[in-house]
Amino acid sequence: MKTRCQWADSDPLYIEYHDKEWGVPLHNDQKLFEFLILEGMQAGLSWLTILRKRENYLKAFDNFDPEKAARYDKRKIKKLLSNPGIIRNRLKIESAITNAQSFLKVREEFGSFDKYIWRFTGGTVKKNIWKTMKQIPAYTKESDAMSRDLKQRGFKFVGSTICYAHMQATGMVNDHMVHCFRYNEL
Repeated sequence: MKTRCQWADSDPLYIEYHDKEWGVPLHNDQKLFEFLILEGMQAGLSWLTILRKRENYLKAFDNFDPEKAARYDKRKIKKLLSNPGIIRNRLKIESAITNAQSFLKVREEFGSFDKYIWRFTGGTVKKNIWKTMKQIPAYTKESDAMSRDLKQRGFKFVGSTICYAHMQATGMVNDHMVHCFRYNEL
């Protein structure tokens, strides 16, 4: 039996996400956009809630194509607000559109969102050495800096805690517990 991070043993969706995605260094702009939007949608909710609705989000948000999401209009917002498969929060839905527009501007300025976002860890994975869940911070000076910069660029739902969750999900930091089988794999 594999030893996992404590949070990942409670549900099959968590196990699959933990074992295959969480903490894997990600350099694909569209996937980075997907996680940025999903992390914002998760604000105030459990990540499991978002994982359960992820397929619905992929369909509702055109596979997280930032070019398409940036052009969503009032009609599309109304359609999203009536979609029972996603979190129907107007502020979160509108922030996804705003974030798509800001994402495209960042990509234009830096050549890719990947180049921009990975600057906050110096372009490398920050490997932490956590032995207990209590040691993992909710935010760091890097996520503070990321949050400030994203907000200055017009992004919404990008507080430091959300940014740190994004860093964990996309492998900018390795926050697997040292006893977890994924720790050394990554």
